[in-house]
Amino acid sequence: MAGSADAQLRERMGAALGLDVAAVNVAGRGTLESAYPVSDLAAASVAAVGAGVTALLDALGLGRPPATVRRELADAWFRAGVRPVGWIAPTPWDPIAGDYRAADGWIRLHTNAPAHRQAALRVLGVDADRESVARAVAIWHADELEADVVAEGGCAAAMRTPEEWRRHPQGAAVAAEPLVAREPTDASEAVSRWRPTVDRPLAGLYVLDLTRVLAGPVATRTLAGLGAEVLRIDPSGWDEPALAHEVTIGKRTGRLDARDPEGLGRLLRLLGQADVVVHGYRRDALERLGAGASARRAARPGLVDVSLDAYGHSGPWAARRGFDSLVQMSSGIADAGMRSAAAEVPVPLPVQALDQATGYLMAAAVLAGLRDRVVDGVGSEARLSLARTAVELEAGRGLPRATRAAVPGPEDGTLLQTGWGPVRVLPAPLELPGVRIGWDRAPRAIGSDNPTW
Repeated sequence: MAGSADAQLRERMGAALGLDVAAVNVAGRGTLESAYPVSDLAAASVAAVGAGVTALLDALGLGRPPATVRRELADAWFRAGVRPVGWIAPTPWDPIAGDYRAADGWIRLHTNAPAHRQAALRVLGVDADRESVARAVAIWHADELEADVVAEGGCAAAMRTPEEWRRHPQGAAVAAEPLVAREPTDASEAVSRWRPTVDRPLAGLYVLDLTRVLAGPVATRTLAGLGAEVLRIDPSGWDEPALAHEVTIGKRTGRLDARDPEGLGRLLRLLGQADVVVHGYRRDALERLGAGASARRAARPGLVDVSLDAYGHSGPWAARRGFDSLVQMSSGIADAGMRSAAAEVPVPLPVQALDQATGYLMAAAVLAGLRDRVVDGVGSEARLSLARTAVELEAGRGLPRATRAAVPGPEDGTLLQTGWGPVRVLPAPLELPGVRIGWDRAPRAIGSDNPTW
């Protein structure tokens, strides 16, 4: 229906990306139960990728195949599209991470990274014991503890209502931002190995992946599924053992220390050969390393540059560390879920929908940028954030939703062998006649490859 959450989400995404997302066919029924239209968000964000592929192939003179999204599969990929078979991946959550009752409400501590865990423990003045942490949190006001943990270099979010978030300076700043902030840059002059075909629209396209859990890796995984050569670069010591099988499929993954002059030089040389860079560092991090926007443009004129931020690109929290679960607490999603379920604790979305949807939108922004490069011969920059995607979800909360099925999505797929054991890769949630969406490299441990194209 014209006034449904699905229709409005696709229309708004299309306007933000300059793509005809509303024309993409969406079939099937949603499977994700929530106070929010999560299944509609999943279908719409995957549809944005479909519209991007269609527009790109049309610009290349390779036809204009219609795209169809399978709702059950879109939901299934939002849960996990690459699933262990006969083995269990480690839990992604640190024992201290989670929601705690403060003196005046709730707060979430995100402690998966060791540095973030130590920051929270220093502020609370306790050892790494969950009961001790809970007792310490209980005497704090949630806003004050949030501020102190963040100031210490950690990650935390007090639970706010949707109304409180709209009044908050950061909530107001994010609401005023575009869903996808896009602008053209300079003319494309560098040589590219990109050799697109209908079968593999991104064949030979070099994508430099400077992202971590989870939205950025979803974006680059999607590009790899369309044939791109994706090279993920991480610093020494960084790992994601719980999710590596999900986020490295189709990619090569190496390590560089950009804080070292030699490592920075190698990173800039990789940029010089890239067609696309996708990065999720905080606003000023690449600038401090010497790989800021001007350095990236100089290294590769015509680069399609897509970046991700947690809390938006303006406002007092623009440089704040953040993750999907924290943004859900800040933006009122967990509070609305709690009230809808008549629960006594925060109720998040059934999946990490902000990460997943933003990842697909980032992939669509890359496709729109490539379309523009083909048509106009220029590069582009695009900026997205988890908090801005949450604005779209909130806007659809009171609208009619897709009919939901009572059963989970399909479980079939392709078996691949990995170093951890076999995985099942679900069929792609997007179909375009003549286009093969699939991954030619099995998942691998982070840092398995040399940092070269």
